[in-house]
Amino acid sequence: MATSTVSSKEKKSVVSEDWAVVALGFLIIMLTLEGLLLKVPSFGWSTAGDLAGKVLSPANLGLIALQFGFVYGVALLGAWLTGKRIKSFLVGFPLVYGLTVLALVLAGNKSIKAINLEAVIFSLSLGLLVGNLFKLPDWLKEALATELFVKIGLVLLGTGVIFADILKAGSLGLVQALVVVLSVWYFAYWLCKKLKVDEELTMMISSAVSICGVSAAIATAGAIKGDAKKLSYVVSMVLITAIPMMIAMPILARYLGLSQEVTGAWLGGSIDTTGAVVASGTLVGDTALQISTIVKFSQNVLLGLAAFAISVYWTYTNHPGQDQQSKPTLSVIWERFPKFVLGFIGASLLFSFLLSPEQTAPVKDTLKNLQGLWFALAFTSIGLETNFRELFAKNSRRPFYAFLIAQGFNILVTLAVAYVLFG
Repeated sequence: MATSTVSSKEKKSVVSEDWAVVALGFLIIMLTLEGLLLKVPSFGWSTAGDLAGKVLSPANLGLIALQFGFVYGVALLGAWLTGKRIKSFLVGFPLVYGLTVLALVLAGNKSIKAINLEAVIFSLSLGLLVGNLFKLPDWLKEALATELFVKIGLVLLGTGVIFADILKAGSLGLVQALVVVLSVWYFAYWLCKKLKVDEELTMMISSAVSICGVSAAIATAGAIKGDAKKLSYVVSMVLITAIPMMIAMPILARYLGLSQEVTGAWLGGSIDTTGAVVASGTLVGDTALQISTIVKFSQNVLLGLAAFAISVYWTYTNHPGQDQQSKPTLSVIWERFPKFVLGFIGASLLFSFLLSPEQTAPVKDTLKNLQGLWFALAFTSIGLETNFRELFAKNSRRPFYAFLIAQGFNILVTLAVAYVLFG
């Protein structure tokens, strides 16, 4: 992903960014497994009294400060490893963190949580607001390490993708995920080509619609080294459409007389964000919630494999080198391959097969919280470096039309597959 302005004073990186991310992700995992368990701060509140007495209490502010110290240290280490200016991070990262905490507070409101709006919506929105109202200084732009934050979050995401749990819950979810992902991805790709959407947006839209929304768009952007501003555009489309789908699909399922099993499979395969899937499944019933979660997790399992396949495809068809007619060698494919995918897969294998439930249970909350925090930091950064008006003017409405049509196709195909498998 293309990120913020690079200073001419930037030093040479110690390692590539992807390898740095793998190292930082596993550093966090190992420290957590060794007992460095950061208590999760509370951001839930319903009244001004709750806000003052819980979220802004000295004890909770202390937890937020400890969390800041930890991620600040990791971010500074990442800046050093990747050759970014430490001074810019020293000053700029606290501002990014402060905006992100404000987003978490807003997302923690009881009314907001009732409709399951995710914190990344507020992170992106606050970033866009500040980034479009004010001219950002260079030192702040240099601290907007979107790729670094996103990829650390993706490595940590692997700790929550447990193969054994998904297989135990049922193989039908994996079958549905494979059928839907392959058919919807190809349709979305074909449609974007027909509408003459640019190549980077085509790949991001296809993955976002077919696999798992925001996470898939992020992974694809990393795999093809896509523009962060285009990623912001795709993420915005995902988040904008997820809310109406979350509300409308359970109502439509009830009108069609679908069973909870079919409805759950339909919701889990069609709605792009995990939070919205959980919310919509809850509206239907416990069985629908369970099935929708299984299907969504099954799609998440495919994320690493999809990123690998997209990276190889992108290398062969779009950027094989100077000579566009020659096929890239294995060394070129390896050079372009997004190494953070190995971190995601490695974390998933570690937590799926090498660690016992007794070892993983105490660390799940900490790792889940840190994963969400890194994603939120990334979306604050994306918002800060994105001029929304220029973005939409540059890309016109074709990508949005492509996304909506592909999403409609996704809804229909997923319903048909869910009915065959779970009906």
